[in-house]
Amino acid sequence: MQFHRAFAALLAVALAVFCTVAVAAPPVPAFTAHYRVLQNGSPIGEATLTLAPGAYGTWTFTTASKGTAGIASLLSASTREVSTFKWVGDSPQGVSYDYTMNSALKQKHRSVRFDWSSHTIEVDDNGHSRFATQPGAVERHTVPLALAAGLAAGKSSFTLPVAVRDRIETQHYAAQGKQNVQVPAGSFDAIRVSRTDGGDAFEAWFAPGKVPAPVKIDQRGKNAFSLELESWSAH
Repeated sequence: MQFHRAFAALLAVALAVFCTVAVAAPPVPAFTAHYRVLQNGSPIGEATLTLAPGAYGTWTFTTASKGTAGIASLLSASTREVSTFKWVGDSPQGVSYDYTMNSALKQKHRSVRFDWSSHTIEVDDNGHSRFATQPGAVERHTVPLALAAGLAAGKSSFTLPVAVRDRIETQHYAAQGKQNVQVPAGSFDAIRVSRTDGGDAFEAWFAPGKVPAPVKIDQRGKNAFSLELESWSAH
């Protein structure tokens, strides 16, 4: 009898631990969000961002965009980016990334593969590169999710190891306070986050606790564009 009681108590503890792990919420919940894409303030297309759980504890973050105005529309330009990663604590850690661009004039593809067993990253982007990884490394597409997760955890500054074409680039971001942002989805008192290390200018606005997806993204430099939230839904 004593043995059975002890075994039952042990089983109850094990089940409690299992259930706690099973229901642990991810830093950023699954969502689908629709955006209008602008260049120099003028609408040129539309984009859909989707975050969804995948197999074996992975998550998939997808951005699908297409041109609906101007040259982008004439060329029937479309892009698709797919990142697979795992949540490690409150941060994403890369598994793979694929980018595909199609237009009437050309097609382009690039990829990133993270091999955590050998601690290497392989990048195929107009040539092949292989270099050592770092804990918590991601690629550029996943950066907004890393920022959103950090904000949800109460952080105000972020240091991200980001895999670029031939190396790990340490990128720094910081919250710049709240700012009212007007987008097609409405008005948000959002936290503005900007890149602070002198790299390509990047700003994003987030409303943690209200919208899991970025409210707005501004990317300046060689490939300048803006995304403004139109609608979103939780999965």
